[in-house]
Amino acid sequence: MARTYSALAALLSYPTAETAALMPSVMQALALDGIVPLKLVRRLAPLARELERGDLYELQARYVDLFDRTRSLSLQLYEHVHGESRDRGQAMVELLKLYSAHGLELTAKELPDHLPVFLEFLSQRPPQEAAALLGQAAHVLEALRERLRKREAPYALVFDALVSIVEADRNPEALKALMQEPDDNPNDLEALDRAWAEEQVTFGPDQVGCPKADMLKRMKGSAA
Repeated sequence: MARTYSALAALLSYPTAETAALMPSVMQALALDGIVPLKLVRRLAPLARELERGDLYELQARYVDLFDRTRSLSLQLYEHVHGESRDRGQAMVELLKLYSAHGLELTAKELPDHLPVFLEFLSQRPPQEAAALLGQAAHVLEALRERLRKREAPYALVFDALVSIVEADRNPEALKALMQEPDDNPNDLEALDRAWAEEQVTFGPDQVGCPKADMLKRMKGSAA
């Protein structure tokens, strides 16, 4: 099992005191696994330090602005592939079956297409299989990276790492189509209200899709 995926899941999770405590183990796992190029691991160090030592309320506000208030930066993978169509529901069912077949059972609050959840699942699979599964979302990862770069958000570096794992599986045409979708402005409150009118948005440490318990267990084990 590759701890790299759990480490990247921790970096992309809602900041809490618990995730802050994981950051030394996160960097250790990334360095020791050797899946992400070392130069990228080094570039992630400032973000990890910020998540470990920064003001928690400021970190949480930034996270919410980026990933919860900005639909084009949603960490729900199928949001970018299927939107709110029925196809998304069927895809979620199939992903849940895949998780269950390999012994991963989610809580009622966890959505299977939430990126940290997906990465936690990949951490339990053989490296080749994990990289192949991640490769199926390569165009989504790259689109999120480009949008985060546009905002000069340090989380773009996490997506640099993810894209480096699936470099061979990138699909330029799929990426081009995705990048043509409108990019939300988190400060346009009226547009955001319209976009989320039919959805419940949950903020905070109990947000849907945060695999905190499994992640804490796995990262603590990597530090032993």
